[in-house]
Amino acid sequence: MGLHEKTEISAEIMAMLEEVYDPELGINIVDLGLIYGVQCTEGTAKITMTLTTPGCPMHDMLVGGVKRAVAGLPGIRDVQVQVVWEPQWSPEQMSDEAKEWLGYL
Repeated sequence: MGLHEKTEISAEIMAMLEEVYDPELGINIVDLGLIYGVQCTEGTAKITMTLTTPGCPMHDMLVGGVKRAVAGLPGIRDVQVQVVWEPQWSPEQMSDEAKEWLGYL
């Protein structure tokens, strides 16, 4: 199973993650390119993500937002979020919409 495995539930999880916004930038975490992987096995959703910078003051708020957004999905009993620093986030990971919003395009 690879990055963003293509299952119905992982698609639903990604859709819910689009509702989690970085409050400083006003862009959702999917468009920011912060989500590195989504897996769901036997009711446990495992999300691998990063933040724009180590020591980000929004760490707890964003991780909590991810857990709350995904926990509401039918069949999800547990949400595990792993914050990783490799590969390091860069603006190139953002969607074109996010790049345009932030003036990168």
